[in-house]
Amino acid sequence: MPIPYTKPHLRIPDQLLLLESRGMTITNRVKAADHLRRIGYYRLSGYWYPCRNTEFYTNAHGKPSIRAVDNFRAGTTFAHAVDLCIFDKKLRLMFMDAFERIEVSLRVEAALLVSAQDPLAHRNAALLDSKFTAVDPATGASSHSVWLQRLDTLTKSSREEFVGSFHSKYSTPLPIWIAIELWDFGTLSHFLGGMKPKDGNALAKRYALPHGKLLVSFVRNLNIARNVCAHHGRFWNKVNAGRPMLPKVGEVPVLDHILDPAMPLGRLYVTAAITQHFMKVICPHSQWATRLKTLLDAFPKGPGIEFRHTGFPANWKTLPLWQ
Repeated sequence: MPIPYTKPHLRIPDQLLLLESRGMTITNRVKAADHLRRIGYYRLSGYWYPCRNTEFYTNAHGKPSIRAVDNFRAGTTFAHAVDLCIFDKKLRLMFMDAFERIEVSLRVEAALLVSAQDPLAHRNAALLDSKFTAVDPATGASSHSVWLQRLDTLTKSSREEFVGSFHSKYSTPLPIWIAIELWDFGTLSHFLGGMKPKDGNALAKRYALPHGKLLVSFVRNLNIARNVCAHHGRFWNKVNAGRPMLPKVGEVPVLDHILDPAMPLGRLYVTAAITQHFMKVICPHSQWATRLKTLLDAFPKGPGIEFRHTGFPANWKTLPLWQ
């Protein structure tokens, strides 16, 4: 049963006292206060959360469970949280580099594929999947029409010079190879899911994937991860709600290892594996994997902070995917 929130506002000196009262060691109070002012108590709390002690309890369903308590594990310092926060930022920036390359490549390949049928293929319901264009009796609209409304709103509000230049000369909507430059990853993901199966399959083959449904599932997983990174959210042990469809054994050999039943599909490793698969296709000479290995070698361990929470298997560096 929810209860009213009654915790009082705490000044930064009081925040430091609270952390110390719970067992955290703060060796440099001036520096710690500066971090709290720049980063914020609540944001940093996500990074010291693994350092908290746990206890067993019986949940509302009468089953034994584990929960974190307020006091910290022995040896926890304020620096542990700050170091993990800094590491997480570097990790987000590294993944954003890969997401940009993947997103741009998908835009180009999707536009090339469907524009051969119609420069306005993204607006032509006859060239899209019937599930995407079917009208919902409850709303009187289709997923495609809703998607187009959002796209048109985005286009009208755009301040990109190429949009204004186009509309000053032409009365028709932007062709897909121009319009697609305005799409974010989410808009692109929805369009890929709305393509006819034959087009989705053709696009998937460009990325060494067996069919369009798998491509769309992978892209949606990356889109969720990309949104976390773009909004500066905690990333290293975040659970990705877009758990991807899995290929069958042998369909994507370098990804066969993620079919292991013990593989935590919602953890970072699966997103990293999907990212690396795309990168090997798009940028085969990229050093992204090497840079990721170097960064993860510097993972800042601490009380309760363990690399296994990322979901990376112990032998991941030796797998063919990462060579």
